[in-house]
Amino acid sequence: MAQPPGASRFLRTTGQHATIEPDPFTDGGFVLSIGGAEQSHVNLADPGDIFYEYLRRIGHVVDLAAPWGEPISALHLGAGALTLARYIQATRPGSVQYAVELERELLDFVLQQLPLPEGTELHTLIGDAREALAGLPAELRFDVVILDIFSGPEAPEHIACTDFYREAAARLTPRGVLIVNVGDEPGLTLVRSQVAALRRAMTDVSAFADAGMFTGRYPGNIILTGTQAPWPEVWTASLLARGPHPAKVLSGAGLDVLSD
Repeated sequence: MAQPPGASRFLRTTGQHATIEPDPFTDGGFVLSIGGAEQSHVNLADPGDIFYEYLRRIGHVVDLAAPWGEPISALHLGAGALTLARYIQATRPGSVQYAVELERELLDFVLQQLPLPEGTELHTLIGDAREALAGLPAELRFDVVILDIFSGPEAPEHIACTDFYREAAARLTPRGVLIVNVGDEPGLTLVRSQVAALRRAMTDVSAFADAGMFTGRYPGNIILTGTQAPWPEVWTASLLARGPHPAKVLSGAGLDVLSD
């Protein structure tokens, strides 16, 4: 498909510029950057194709939350380029989704430049993730709640805590899972604190990442998943098979190595 030229938008909340540029290596692909740093990748030609490794891992967890192809309800806390919302619509048509984004200009920019797949039911909210969560209609429940806000040790304290995770867990359906992407530096200080906080809010917790991340020697992303029942070991086998490789999943007592 022909690639339109790049576009940019000034974000008043952060004072940075967002740009969306065609990906020269992917037909139909686009890259969202903020302040010069790449943030998201979208494949308009194939929304089921996820380029970034950590987002693919989140997508694989979402795949396990309900029978394959069945519509789900999803809440995205942190919208970015709506890569995962596109993925859910592509793999589970008819899903009902909500997305919360702090930057109104960013969300408007993304939706204008990178239209959602036809048939997507996405309700957007502008504001702080915790405040938006509290402001949702009381009856709303979600099969997946995805938190993709943390990046490095400067995580917002009012969100990176047990109380917030309990509030998010209260919004889950009986089968629902809470998925948290934690971007961290060597030493995994933030990951360790979030494992402890999530363990206090959920029945069980797992961590899924490139195997090398668990050495604590590299910066990168670890996907934490909170479940309302004991972590199914069949999920571990499935995630390891799906990758990206090399992959590692820690759960139960095995997660103690990441205790705070």
